[in-house]
Amino acid sequence: MTQAGYPEMQGPNCPLPISKREMVVIGHGSGGQLTHELIRDVFQSRLGNPLLNAGNDSALLDLSQALPAGQRLVVSTDAHIVSPLFFPGGDIGRLSVCGTVNDLAMMGAQPRYLTATFIIEEGFLISDLEKIVDSMAAACAEARVQLVAADTKVTEHGKSDGIFISTTGIGWARSTPRIAGDQARPGDAVLVSGPMGNHGIAIAQARGNLGFQSNVVSDTAPLNSLVGQLLAEVPNVHVFRDPTRGGLATTLVEISRQSSVTIELDEKAIPIDPPVRVACELLGLDPLYLANEGKMLVILPAEFAYTALRVLRANPLGNQAAIIGHVTKRPQPQLLLKTTLGTTRVLEMLSGEMLPRIC
Repeated sequence: MTQAGYPEMQGPNCPLPISKREMVVIGHGSGGQLTHELIRDVFQSRLGNPLLNAGNDSALLDLSQALPAGQRLVVSTDAHIVSPLFFPGGDIGRLSVCGTVNDLAMMGAQPRYLTATFIIEEGFLISDLEKIVDSMAAACAEARVQLVAADTKVTEHGKSDGIFISTTGIGWARSTPRIAGDQARPGDAVLVSGPMGNHGIAIAQARGNLGFQSNVVSDTAPLNSLVGQLLAEVPNVHVFRDPTRGGLATTLVEISRQSSVTIELDEKAIPIDPPVRVACELLGLDPLYLANEGKMLVILPAEFAYTALRVLRANPLGNQAAIIGHVTKRPQPQLLLKTTLGTTRVLEMLSGEMLPRIC
C-alpha cells in the first residue's frame, strides 16, 4: 500500500483489464484503451442510451418534433463538490442529477436531456465510481431524463478530492406566462413544499460534526414531476425556486431583490422536522439558512394558494407543504420574519458558509 491508503499502482500502461482494477489510474484519462474501457464498463453500461452509446463528441438532438409549439428551450449548468461523497439519503451522483433537473424545473421547464463531466482523482475506487453512476442512472430514471453526452478527466493523486461532477441540463418551458425570480407581485402567497434544513443536517451528520446520533436524511430528489402536477392545475405560478445553498432565507432575499418587493414570513408556519430543530439548537445553526435539495418555494397569487397547497400535499414530495408568508410592497425590498415571540426581524443573505462543500 502507498500513502493515503491507495493500493500501489503499476503505471498508466498496465495491461490489466479494467474489470480487474480496483481504482482509477492516470491512464483512464489518456483517451486510449483504458479510457474506452472505463466509458464502456462503468458509464455506458449504466447510463447508456442510443445517443450516449453512439460514441460521438456531441449528441445530435432533433428538437423539431420534440419541442412543442409555444415552448422555449431552457438550459442550466451546475457543479457538484459535496463532502462526503456518500451521505444519508443520497450521494454526489444523485445530487448531480437532481440539482440540475431542479434548476430547470424551477423555470417551469420539463427537463429532457443531461450532459455530465466527471473529474476523477487518481486512486479513486472503481467500486465507489460504480455506486455513484448507478445512483445517477436511478435518478435519471426517476426524473425521466436521458444523459446524452459525457466526458471524463483524471487528475493526479492529491490534485483534486475524489470526484467532482458537473452537469448541464436541457428542457423546455412554456413561453408565457414567464416563471422567474423577478415575477413576485404584491398580494402573492409564499408556499414551501416541505420541511427545511434536512440536507444540511444530513451532511453535518455524515461528516461527524453533530457529536450525537441523528436519523435525519437528505431530501435530495427531482422535483420536475411535482412542478408538472402543480402547473397542470394551477398555471398561474409566478416564481419557483429551490432553496439550496444559503437556504430558505437567502433564497427569498434574492427573490425580493429581483422582484423589488418585500416578503413577510410567519416563523410558526415554516415546517422544520423536530430532529433538525434539535440539531440546529445544539450546534447553533439557523435552519432557515441550511441547504435543501428536494424542496421548492412557490410564489403565486393568493387566490390560488390553497389549491396549490392541496396539489402539493397530494404528492409524497410535498406532503408537508405549507403557506409560510406573503408578498407586499415597501419602499425597500427586504425579507421580514414574524417570530414566534410576535416580534419582526429582518433576514439578510447568508454571510459566509455555515457548512462548506454542501452540494
